[in-house]
Amino acid sequence: MTTLRWGILSTANIATEKVIPGIRRAARNEIAAIASRDGETARRVADRLAIPRAHGSYEALLADPDVDAVYIPLPNHLHAEWSIAAARAGKHVLCEKPLALTAADAERMIEAAEAAGVHLMEAFMYRHHPSWVTVRELVASGRIGTLTAVQSWFGHPWAFAPLAIRTSSRRRAASVRPGVGPGWGRASNPPGCRAMRTHRSTVLG
Repeated sequence: MTTLRWGILSTANIATEKVIPGIRRAARNEIAAIASRDGETARRVADRLAIPRAHGSYEALLADPDVDAVYIPLPNHLHAEWSIAAARAGKHVLCEKPLALTAADAERMIEAAEAAGVHLMEAFMYRHHPSWVTVRELVASGRIGTLTAVQSWFGHPWAFAPLAIRTSSRRRAASVRPGVGPGWGRASNPPGCRAMRTHRSTVLG
């Protein structure tokens, strides 16, 4: 069977602590390379995680012929730029949520992937979680009757921690200052949006 060789476009914590271990637990997947804007950082993380190759730029990783697919956990405003660059380099793309900051950017990303003949997917794992798969099966089978409303709660145990990046007063203030960021909702992809999107996929597929 063919093994999918992954390149990680950043040394972000979500990549090193969550996604890389997850990829390694999946069948027919391996981590082939990791990149950082700083070569020393890339090498240090690669050594710590036993990743074969470290690249000192994102461009170098995209040019690596031994990488089939890339995971992109960059800041939100860079998702479109580097997803498109990866697609044009012939790499399949798993982009961290939110996929893009605007519908227009998302369309450009889709067009680039289609033109290159590669897959583009947002790292929105909830719709594939076994619990939600079961919910969709129950709805589709009619076992629970006609669906008329959905109510749920979504949260993280650290959601109100003083230093949590998505909830701290410093982050909220920075997200609304002119020229600093794209806004609280867009910048953080808050949990409420995730619940709504999961509901939509449950009902509409």
